[in-house]
Amino acid sequence: MLGMKKGYLLALTLGTLGYANLSHAYTLQTVATGLKVPWSIEFVDSNTAVISERNGSIVELDIPSGNIKALYKPQDVYAAGQGGLLDLAFNPQNKNQLFITYSQKDKQGPSTILASATYSKGSLTNFKHILVTQSHSNTGRHFGSRIVFDNEGKLYFSIGDRGNRDNGQDTSNHAATIVRINGDGSVPSDNPFINDKHALAEIWSYGHRNPQGITFDSQTKTLWAIEHGPRGGDEINKIEKGNNYGWPITSHGKEYWGPLMVGDSKYQQGITAPALVYTPSIAPSSLIIYRGKRYPDLNGKLLAGALKLTHLNVIKIDADNLIEEQRLFEDLGERIRDIQLSPDDYLYITTDSGKVMRILP
Repeated sequence: MLGMKKGYLLALTLGTLGYANLSHAYTLQTVATGLKVPWSIEFVDSNTAVISERNGSIVELDIPSGNIKALYKPQDVYAAGQGGLLDLAFNPQNKNQLFITYSQKDKQGPSTILASATYSKGSLTNFKHILVTQSHSNTGRHFGSRIVFDNEGKLYFSIGDRGNRDNGQDTSNHAATIVRINGDGSVPSDNPFINDKHALAEIWSYGHRNPQGITFDSQTKTLWAIEHGPRGGDEINKIEKGNNYGWPITSHGKEYWGPLMVGDSKYQQGITAPALVYTPSIAPSSLIIYRGKRYPDLNGKLLAGALKLTHLNVIKIDADNLIEEQRLFEDLGERIRDIQLSPDDYLYITTDSGKVMRILP
């Protein structure tokens, strides 16, 4: 692990923050402010993005001007605790279809919902549910909710354990899983539990505490996810079909109420071990793999936003091994909520304080 603070120079000029070390130099340019916890940013084109605000609103951002326009606000959003309007993702096979995850108000307690809507410039219509997950809980915690697509157009999204550890090893509900479905909500015929009467057919992997970042590497056809541990033990996992990732039987974190480790052990036969563990926790919020030319030092690396430790985490991939390589923007002091790549190969971050910022190499 490299400590970055000693190697960085910080300059504040004309709304641009600059960071540099011996081999890397980046600046942060503020594009927009005043948003209400911008949980997700997705790009329509190089000049337009749609953003989810956790309070329940979907807005449109004109990037050159920084102007924000309200698009849509679902009526059944549970915007409390860690819940609210969460991830957004355009269907790569239909650029007008926007997928949305959010926590839904319900008499049984909030649960994670996958919905879709039709986007055209300045409007969002045809809002409908695609999958109402069986993940109800009386807590406002651990909704997961990140979305990603693979090369075949299959949709994956994450669901946390909903604050109930027993869900981790219970495949009769969707909590503590990553699900895989088709864009219309149907279940692919090659899902691992499709013929298992004791498991839900949508489940792709299970044993997850709260995965809030998920990315698919189209070059290597690898699915990666990053999840919150308890007190210590955040994990990045290589997600494979039908695998059990251990929560709460295995964990690298401690109990909140004392020095005891969670679970029976850190590793166990039959449970997939994490590819990278963070102790202390960084509180991960998002994950992408960068493939591009504008930031050559970051090409082929995983990038994760951090909330608690307020930085951008850079991870090198060495076969199936992951190596934490850098911590960028530590001195910014911002909870980084999302990181995404624009069509013109710029990286953007959103922060819980309501900012959208462009990373300039």
